[in-house]
Amino acid sequence: MKMTRWTKRAALLMAAVMAMSGLQGCGGSSDGSAGNDGGQAEAGGDRSDAGQAEAGAAGDGAGAGQTDAGDSGKDKAKDKKGAGELNIYTWAEYVPQDIIDRFEEETGIRVNYTNFEANEEMLAKLETSGGGEYDIVIASDYIIKIAADEGLVMEIDKEKVPNYTNIDPIFQDFFYDPENTLTVPYGPGIPLLVYDPSVVTCDITGYESLWDPSLQDSVALMDSERVVMGMALKTMGQSFNTEDLDVIRAAGDKLMELAPNVRVLSQNQTQDFLLSGEVGAAFLFTSQVVLALNQDPDLKVVYPEEGLGFGVDAAFIPSQAPNSDNAHAFLNFILDGEVGAEVSQQTYYLCPNKASYEYLPEEFQKSLVISADDIPNGEFIQDVGAEATSLHEEIWTEFKAALD
Repeated sequence: MKMTRWTKRAALLMAAVMAMSGLQGCGGSSDGSAGNDGGQAEAGGDRSDAGQAEAGAAGDGAGAGQTDAGDSGKDKAKDKKGAGELNIYTWAEYVPQDIIDRFEEETGIRVNYTNFEANEEMLAKLETSGGGEYDIVIASDYIIKIAADEGLVMEIDKEKVPNYTNIDPIFQDFFYDPENTLTVPYGPGIPLLVYDPSVVTCDITGYESLWDPSLQDSVALMDSERVVMGMALKTMGQSFNTEDLDVIRAAGDKLMELAPNVRVLSQNQTQDFLLSGEVGAAFLFTSQVVLALNQDPDLKVVYPEEGLGFGVDAAFIPSQAPNSDNAHAFLNFILDGEVGAEVSQQTYYLCPNKASYEYLPEEFQKSLVISADDIPNGEFIQDVGAEATSLHEEIWTEFKAALD
């Protein structure tokens, strides 16, 4: 059976239960480390692993000790320092635990961390709460644009965020925040193809290569509807953002032809299947590419000849955030030059903070594979309207069913 995100989780859960059974009797604990993306999610992907970004060497520590803001409610009593709380909503591990710890220590603000699996899940929750419940959301560009159009995003009070001036202008003026009033860029990146030359026999030059019969049951993709559909569209010479329903249907037909080659569809840790040898080729978020190459430098990276995607995960304050002052304090905190450098070195995305550059080792810059120079060559994924969105969702559901 092909391995979707849910299948993978079931397997991991069984393994964890077996491992822990020998520890619990003597007070042992399980690390649970899994290794952004997401995710990161580039090109409008559901990152965020980052896109959603993995915390890299930090592993699952970002999830440890974090409480569910959804269960905590809005009216918890202030902590002993009287600074209150901050409810963060993003992908698992996307904000490194040491960054959260430092913010709590410096401000006295208690952080509640809740994670979502996909951008669309986040938007549905935000719509249900009317822009309330959470104080900071980190999500992908295209979904932020939809949320902003629905009045669910608060304008940032820049007097409360003096470090806002640290943002590198290269990462501003984009479609989802053209006036630079709503967001702070967090994880910019470009998804790329990666393969193991010792097992792959075909010549991989772009997305089209993944359809090669020699790759049957040997491809891993991120579980990201618009990114993967965009890949099929690019093989047809089309834009990620076409609203031509006939073109989208044709891309869906082509995507179904890829199903026999897809062994893994996973949002998190997709690179692990490549490293373990379970697959020979993968389409990965920036953070996953870096993590894969760090562990196996012999892997090959391909800039797809059909064209690059580009996306930015950004932080914003929901329109009815219960602790908006604390949200502003958090934005100012992550925009500190030193803190911003620490975040980027753990999420493995381009650093959007010009005050951080002096703190970033040259080795880190090289390890990213991509650079800001690639941005003009990438295409954002954007909202395509109700009819096209509905068709994308229908095709994606059929595609995932074909993998079972």
